[in-house]
Amino acid sequence: MKLLYYLVYSLWYVVSLLPLRALYLLSDLLFHLLFHVLRYRRRTVWVNLVTAFPEREPDEFKQIERSFYHWFCDYVIESIKIMTMKPDEIKRRIVFKNTEEVNQCVAEGQSCAVYLGHFCNWEWITSLPFWVSDKAQCGQLYHPLENEQFDRLFLHVRQRFGAVCISMNESLRKILEYKKQGRPVVIGYIADQAPFWWNIHHWTTFLHHDTAVLSGTERIARKLGHAVFYLDVRRVRRGYYEAEFKLITREPQKMAEFELTDLYFQSLEHSIRRQPECYLWTHDRWKRTRERFNRRFEVIDGKVHEKDVPDPLPE
Repeated sequence: MKLLYYLVYSLWYVVSLLPLRALYLLSDLLFHLLFHVLRYRRRTVWVNLVTAFPEREPDEFKQIERSFYHWFCDYVIESIKIMTMKPDEIKRRIVFKNTEEVNQCVAEGQSCAVYLGHFCNWEWITSLPFWVSDKAQCGQLYHPLENEQFDRLFLHVRQRFGAVCISMNESLRKILEYKKQGRPVVIGYIADQAPFWWNIHHWTTFLHHDTAVLSGTERIARKLGHAVFYLDVRRVRRGYYEAEFKLITREPQKMAEFELTDLYFQSLEHSIRRQPECYLWTHDRWKRTRERFNRRFEVIDGKVHEKDVPDPLPE
């Protein structure tokens, strides 16, 4: 397995040494492979687009679909490039705005929870430490990969600019460790994944769907009193992004339960409607339905329990 790690690392490293203008030629070739030859998840993408934007015309779906696959291939090669990007280059290519409010929170000893989604280039957001006060520890939550060697490889890439990756299962413990050290944290939460059945505690309307959502970010922010921001990312042009911090609240405890979660999804939907081609449409985001949840599970004292009833439908 170590041999596989070094082989993949070496290949990734060599390819990442190419300038982005050359890598974008590879991206164009990858587009034709995924879109025309392999037809990679095209049915899932099409269904997601049609149901998310029922007000749009069929020709618009075709345009968004093609633009999405072009962006998705760019995202892949941009993620490869990050292994060897110099600080000056990535600071030119993704610019963070309104960091003053984040730094003010940090200066006052308050940690920050930053909502973002699978939108634009979330891998390049790991360069945030270049823009935030060094009094704070920047980081992001992630799901560890089952393959230990590949997990090690992705951790290396995602942490090379100074942000730390924190396992979902250890998030609260690790954040509390920084709190005991007296060091504020600025943690990014990609919170638009489809939750597992037993993690469903809230449903919201998102892109015309009754959507099961993760609410762990809100629970951590409310419990620890973190300032909450939404990171509004936009693609300026090929290879260039802007990410603007928008303050939601510095007092999450005063907000109603799930209000933060609902505001996050409203903000993310606004970003997606502005640039629909830059969202990750290949995932079956709405595979969990409330009808099936109610048939299989019940919530008792805030915890999800499976009913003793067989479910005839496959996963």
